[in-house]
Amino acid sequence: MPAHRSFPSTATGPVRLTGAAYLVIILCGVWAEGFARAGLFFPGDPDATARAVLDNLPVFRASLLADAVMATADITVALLFFRLLRPHGEGLALAAMVFRLMQAGLIGASLILLAGVPVAAPDAPDTAQTLFAMHGTGYEVGLIFFGINSLFMMVLLARAGVPRLIAYGIGASGLVYLAGSLLRLIAPHLHTAIEPAYLVPLLAETALCLWLLIRGRF
Repeated sequence: MPAHRSFPSTATGPVRLTGAAYLVIILCGVWAEGFARAGLFFPGDPDATARAVLDNLPVFRASLLADAVMATADITVALLFFRLLRPHGEGLALAAMVFRLMQAGLIGASLILLAGVPVAAPDAPDTAQTLFAMHGTGYEVGLIFFGINSLFMMVLLARAGVPRLIAYGIGASGLVYLAGSLLRLIAPHLHTAIEPAYLVPLLAETALCLWLLIRGRF
């Protein structure tokens, strides 16, 4: 008997568990970044950022917890996808797992910076502003790794029988993440032009999540 096994294609439990963890990622990520912290960072105005964070401190701290839960779910998804997709390309599945784990690690590291914002805000708003900005940079670097992961996943999902539209949507999401994060790093003034394209990852990843939950097997 081999030393390791992948889940059989009829094992609905691991597939649906992957879908459930993916749903946690989507809900926590969208809420934390798109709602809880939206409007709290004011570029060029550290005092306004500090006031906004302190005035919304419970929600801000809840967003830290949501991101921590998201990172934990991301690790879970990375490990489950590796086991599920290994038969369709072990090297690609391993690479996809590593790049996704790199993203999760950077999210966790960036949370340490973000947790320092309310500590610094009362007396050192400039420091709070810097920590907030550094968290954003860490998040963007993490999305570069996730973008590469998405390109690997496109191939693996297509081989595994996931509908081509969903698989190619994940690949397109990877290109959006790569383009957006690279622009944020090297030409931030151009980033607003690509922001509407982030609808592609939202739709594609939601579609994959629902397919995993409903279909339940590869």
